[in-house]
Amino acid sequence: MFPEYRDLITRLKTEDAHFTRLFDKHNDLDQRIKNMEARIEPASHEEIETLKKEKLHLKDELYTILRTAAA
Repeated sequence: MFPEYRDLITRLKTEDAHFTRLFDKHNDLDQRIKNMEARIEPASHEEIETLKKEKLHLKDELYTILRTAAA
């Protein structure tokens, strides 16, 4: 995710607790969605879609923070 910001992500993960929480939550959701889609974890199609929307919202928030920090 956001390879062009790799160094900045590394820095923010050590300096910004809010960014770290969002980043970790995004990664947790990503893994959970993968598990649901692989039928490792039971879920309805609607539950998966809801989590995907939440993950996308987190990604948007992370991107906004990255753009602001890079400016």
